[in-house]
Amino acid sequence: MYDLDVSWEDYHHSIEQLAENIFQSQWEFDRIVCLARGGMRVGDILSRIFNKPLAILATSSYSGKDGQTRSQLAIANQITMTDNRMGKRVLLVDDLVDSGVTLQQTTIWLRDLYPEIEELKTAVIWYKACSKYIPEYYVSYLPNNPWIHQPFEKYDRYKLSTAARNCP
Repeated sequence: MYDLDVSWEDYHHSIEQLAENIFQSQWEFDRIVCLARGGMRVGDILSRIFNKPLAILATSSYSGKDGQTRSQLAIANQITMTDNRMGKRVLLVDDLVDSGVTLQQTTIWLRDLYPEIEELKTAVIWYKACSKYIPEYYVSYLPNNPWIHQPFEKYDRYKLSTAARNCP
């Protein structure tokens, strides 16, 4: 397995490309639901581009000291949104699909909690070959299943105690 290092420029360009892919499909949706943490930036930008309301669902499937150990999926008890109407057509957004468990289980969770959903489609930047779930929209198919290093991950190791000493 190899690693894929992503710059901020590439990251933002990929989100713009994802938006273009969704737009080209001509699918109309009522709301975007993003999966926190990885899908928050993607969801925020897509929400701005499409001018659609954003909801946030916290999930977690990685643990360990390095944050690279796949563990059991945890889904929050509630979804955060500014109104009570989910809508009939929902776009579920994350940064990537790895095993596919998170997208698969959250689509079930959303449909169970919001029976008014008639159509639910998924969008990610990176779709790994090892995934058992195929998203409707993606930018990059990764046949070699790399570990993806996103530009904001530097904050996973950021320590305020040492950063304060380096400030002018």
